[in-house]
Formats: sequence, structure tokens, C-alpha cells
Amino acid sequence: MTSPQSDPAPHPPQGHTHTHSHGPAAPVSRHLRKVIAAVLIPFATAVVVGLIAFWPGGVPDHERTGVGFDRQTQDGKVVQVVKVDCADVNAAQVPPTGDTSTPSGREAVNEQEGECAKATIEVTSGDDKGRRFVEVVQPDAPRQLKEGQGVVVAYAPDAPRDLQYSVTDVNRKVPMALLAGIFALVVVLVGRMRGVMALVALAVSFAVLTLFILPAILQGSNPLVVAVIGSSAIMLAALYMCHGVTARTSVAVIGTLISLLLIGLLGSLFIGWASLSGNTDDNTGLIKGLYPDIDMSGLLLAGVIIGSLGVLDDVTVTQTSAVWELHQADPEMGWKGLYRAGIRIGRDHIASVVNTLVLAYAGAALPLLLLFSIAQSSVGTVANSELVAEEIVRTLVGSIGLVASVPVTTGLAALVVSADRAGSGGAQAATAAPARTGRGRRRKTG
Repeated sequence: MTSPQSDPAPHPPQGHTHTHSHGPAAPVSRHLRKVIAAVLIPFATAVVVGLIAFWPGGVPDHERTGVGFDRQTQDGKVVQVVKVDCADVNAAQVPPTGDTSTPSGREAVNEQEGECAKATIEVTSGDDKGRRFVEVVQPDAPRQLKEGQGVVVAYAPDAPRDLQYSVTDVNRKVPMALLAGIFALVVVLVGRMRGVMALVALAVSFAVLTLFILPAILQGSNPLVVAVIGSSAIMLAALYMCHGVTARTSVAVIGTLISLLLIGLLGSLFIGWASLSGNTDDNTGLIKGLYPDIDMSGLLLAGVIIGSLGVLDDVTVTQTSAVWELHQADPEMGWKGLYRAGIRIGRDHIASVVNTLVLAYAGAALPLLLLFSIAQSSVGTVANSELVAEEIVRTLVGSIGLVASVPVTTGLAALVVSADRAGSGGAQAATAAPARTGRGRRRKTG
């Protein structure tokens, strides 16, 4: 008679005993979910109430001035281009003096003596579809017209009939649409479902911007209040759509909100202290002329907040995810350990993000900086001019908010996951150690 086979002795554990989970983060306790909800539900409710209270219902009407972007435009097409002598079409408008020592003198001589392009343009949209007019393009014009090229034409109803239409720009709809399609395809191919949700969130952001923020400001609402409400709506929609309704995302939302509040306070303080009017170029001057009640300095502050939101989302989500992954890798790590490890990751992120933000603003203002360089102005003179001071305030205030978001979000995430350390650790231990039967076989679990 043989004795029953005994179970083999268990092997002592080697190395670390916990398992690394690379899937979705384990949910936090019900108590912490209630705490997070107690913060976010009133905030989300306030955002919805703000959207309803400030909803504009459309852009207010105004009498068109025919200046800048405030013009009626139609599509057109270049049907013929003929080279002619500039003198024959009086392209210079004024007789040249013969003095070529100045830019205006050289330009006048070229216009009078050079070869111009006489383009015939056909209107392809609107009530005057099929109507043709002639546009003379000077030889030194930055944009030369070609046969078959699509153009944008401006319509001035009060001008003489021969001068009612003029070419204002090239029609770029096809290349822009193609580029947008390539962008969407790349996002979906790489991001898959996350990419699809990111595109949906992008569409929601664009809708909030065009249907709420811009019309509400034109209606005379406070630009700062409108920007805060609109940015909050964009933040909630984008983060929860892209990353799911989880405690991790909620922590990122709270971190983003705190950083936005800091940006708003600093921006308001320094825009007022530096006496920045927000009315520094032709476009802002046109807006002020059409809608005198708009607070242009408030509009500047609104731009600072909205411009910082996209980068803030990136920083807060990255920091929250980093802390969550650190916790999953070592569930026994406490709050201080999680914070120290997370902040080390954040420091690398800070350096790259701040540099990105500064270079983005510098790139946008490059023509202006070139003008100052040509004038050989000192750094102090350049920085003191309102045009550059606006960009400096915009950049530095946004950067301060970005830098502050790293410790704020890291600390919040570390507090949340460490508060659940005991419960989560027990759950993970139970998951990591499968139950076994008396004969060494793994028991089936339901």
C-alpha cells in the first residue's frame, strides 16, 4: 500500500514578491472616490451653469467696414495671365522721380519700367458668380498669380463697379484639408481608440471656442470669466474623453484647475501692473473699433489662459500617470517616496516644456523681433515695447503655471494613491497569490 503523495514544499520567494501591473490603474477606494467627486461635481456643475448663463446665442451683427478681415469675400479663379509693360497699365500710379537711393524710389522705378502681370479673375461663388475683373500684379509683388489658381476675392459694394472686386489671398482649402486629413490619419493609426477620442475632444474644444468663447466676448461678456468657463469646459471634456472617467484623470483635472487659477491671478496682476492695453496691432485695433465695449486687456488675459491650457493638460496627465505607475511598481512606497520619484520625472518634463513654450512664442513673434534687430534696438528697449512685453508676460506667466503644475499634481497624485496603499496592497497580494488545492493544482476561480 502506497502512502499518499504529499504536497511539495513551497519554494521560498526569490526577488520581489509583488507583481507589476501594466494595464489600467487599480481603482481607488470608495471613500476617496467620494472625496474626489465632492470636489469635481460642484466644479463641473458651476461650469455647466456658467455655460448656460453666458451662452451668447450667436455673433452680434455689425455694419461691415471693408477693412482687413471685416470684408465680404468670395471664391475666384485666375482664368488668364498676360505679361504687359507696367507703364502701359500705370501700375506705379505716380511718375517715378528717378531717385533709386530709397526703397520707395526703387519700387516706383520698377513699377514703371518693369513687366507686370495682367490677370483676369472669374468669381466662382456668390451672387456674382461668373463675373470677371482684371487685377494687375506688379513685378516685385510677394504673390504672383498663375492661370488656373484659386484665389479669394474681396467685394466692396460701395465702390465703382470696375473696382468692386480685388484679389486678397490665395485659396488654400485643398492643401489645408489634405494636411488635416493626414494629421487625423496619423493620430488614429498611432493612437487607435485613444487617437479617435483625442480627435473628438479636439472637435469639442473647437466647438466651445467658436460657439461660446468668441461670440460671448463679442457680446460684451467679461473675457476673463468667459475664458475660465470655456477653458474649464474644454479641460473636462478633453481629459475625460481621452483618458477615461477615473481617479487618475480626476487628479489631473484638479491639478490643471489649480494651475489655471494661478495663471489667471498672475496674468491679471502683471497685465495690470505693466499697463498692457492688449490693443497693439491692426487686428486688435479693428476689434476695438467694431466692438468698443470689449475689454482688450481682459482679452489678452483670456488668451494667456487658453494658450496655456493645452500644455497644462499634457504636464498634469503625464505626472499623474507617472505617480500611478510608480505605485503599481512598488505598492509599499509611501507618499514621500512617490512624490520624490514623481518630481524627478517632472523636472525633466519642466525643462522641455518651458523651452517649447518660449520657442513657440518666439517663433510667432519672429518678424517683429527681426524689425527690432534691423533697428539695432537694445534688449531693454525691445522688452519694454508693448508688443514684446505682451509676449514676455504671456510666456512667463504660462511657464510659471506649467512649472507649478508639476509639484501640485505630483503631490495630489501621491496623496491619493498612498492613501489607498493598504487596501490596494492587500488586493494586489490576493491577486498575485492564486489559491491552490491540496494536490498542488490551481483552484478555478469564478
